[in-house]
Amino acid sequence: MSAAISDPDILPSRSVLQALPQPIIVLDEQHKIQFVNYAAEAFFGASLSVLTRQKLDDLIAFGSPIISLVETVVQRRAPMTEYRVRIGSSRFGDERIADVFASPLSDVDGRVALLIQERTMADKIDRQMVSRGAARSVTGLAAMLAHEIKNPLSGIRGAAQLLEQTVSSDEVPLARLIREETDRIVGLIDRVEVFGDERPMEREPINIHVVLDRVKLLARNGVARGITFYEEYDPSLPPVFGNRDQLIQVFLNLVKNAAEALERTQKPEIRLSTAFRPGIRISVAGVADRISLPLEIVIEDNGPGVSPDTLPFLFDPFVTTKTNGSGLGLALVAKIVGDHGGVIDCDSRPGRTRFRILLPVASGAFQQSSYEVSTK
Repeated sequence: MSAAISDPDILPSRSVLQALPQPIIVLDEQHKIQFVNYAAEAFFGASLSVLTRQKLDDLIAFGSPIISLVETVVQRRAPMTEYRVRIGSSRFGDERIADVFASPLSDVDGRVALLIQERTMADKIDRQMVSRGAARSVTGLAAMLAHEIKNPLSGIRGAAQLLEQTVSSDEVPLARLIREETDRIVGLIDRVEVFGDERPMEREPINIHVVLDRVKLLARNGVARGITFYEEYDPSLPPVFGNRDQLIQVFLNLVKNAAEALERTQKPEIRLSTAFRPGIRISVAGVADRISLPLEIVIEDNGPGVSPDTLPFLFDPFVTTKTNGSGLGLALVAKIVGDHGGVIDCDSRPGRTRFRILLPVASGAFQQSSYEVSTK
């Protein structure tokens, strides 16, 4: 470690910086990295000794606004902030969105400290809340229109059945088409009406691995026949307080989507994993206490991935990438997860798509939290 790093004028509270969950980078006047904390090492996937041999210009993608932010801070000798900056680096594949806070360390030289607050999880949870709001809008629309639409559809279907018996053989397909399309519309309305079901569901402590094993058994003998499954389970995971049938519906829907995405993939694989992540709590309007979501369940496939244009709206009603899809499957998944007090997000790129569900533990199980994401 160089003398500059141990200089108390540069880092008077180095142990405090190490304890922060946000990445911290200290630069000298030539933009050479003098110090990074543990969170920065994890963020860039490199050790302190490796990073301190580089300049910021080498670490961050060319043309990044972070470079100009540092230069402006040095010139003005005042702290500044850039919000929602896209950070690209050779150290990780995908661009990450973050708020970057820069502050001079001294009034007499060009040393600057950077703090990076990644926006990924907060934005995903925000989108989840927006999706729930959209689902509630669909709920209100369904409640208002379902009865009025179903009544005339019933009459149209009955008339089509009579026509099938009386028209010529050449016209039977047309009459059958009317009946089948009527049934399809009724089925769509029935699916939308599920969003309006606000009855309290029966819940109990459930071993999530029992649910996943059931889903795998159903999938391997049905929609995912011929696909290789891998499991990475944490056997010490505490139970979730939920409804077994609804959780099976959630994960079976996700596995079914993964299997459909793998139809043209050589050596298709679906990976199921669970872990305890004592890090994220969310604040939800109407709930006094923050909700801890330490149970992580991931459904991952090696398919072609989701279009970047579709990804932010994936859980909105009527958004679909399937030719004949209704766009309600993932919206229903998000609703059920939300009813369990959890959140779901998707991270996708060609060759890897990950649906991650975060759920609370059953009442009475231990809860830990070290990092909070507020969505109020």
